[in-house]
Amino acid sequence: MLLSECLRSWPSVPFILVLLLSSLISVDAYFVVNQPGSSTSWKNGSPYPVTWTLGLQDGIDTFDIEITRLSRGGIYFVAKALPITMSSLNVVLEDVPAGDDYFLICMNSTVGRTYSVSSRFSVTDANATGSNPSPASAPTVTISGTPGPLSHFAQTFGPSTNGVARPGWPGIRNQVTAITVAVGAALIGGVMVLY
Repeated sequence: MLLSECLRSWPSVPFILVLLLSSLISVDAYFVVNQPGSSTSWKNGSPYPVTWTLGLQDGIDTFDIEITRLSRGGIYFVAKALPITMSSLNVVLEDVPAGDDYFLICMNSTVGRTYSVSSRFSVTDANATGSNPSPASAPTVTISGTPGPLSHFAQTFGPSTNGVARPGWPGIRNQVTAITVAVGAALIGGVMVLY
């Protein structure tokens, strides 16, 4: 009943078409940073595991890991071009300033696309009390000092596909569909305005 009433009124036709066509755009992304968690505290000089979970059809071949703070400018470039076959990485901080406002970011730094951000965690001095976690059976990357604008990634894992998430049609399918929906809605709206 509601659909038949909507179909009879011309002004709602573009809305219905946009709604139907936009359902063709698939969203497969699922990327979660498991560690560090919200109650995690990293001590300088100790290896800490960074773990993540990726979706099966998220279109990501490689990604980069960075660490940043809320209260201070600067980014620690941890690792570049981590393959999706990895699920963990150990990070050792050396002489990194203590604070409780650190975040780990998983992203594609080539195009500036952020995939996931960890919970807020803290960093303490090397002589602070607390237990050291057991590192994961994964490569270890060491970060030291304060972030600088000319810093490089501490570790590069492998060549990426030129910054392209998926080459060919699978990589541009969602963009082409979205552009087609927008152009189609604009054309229909223009025709309706003229008539």
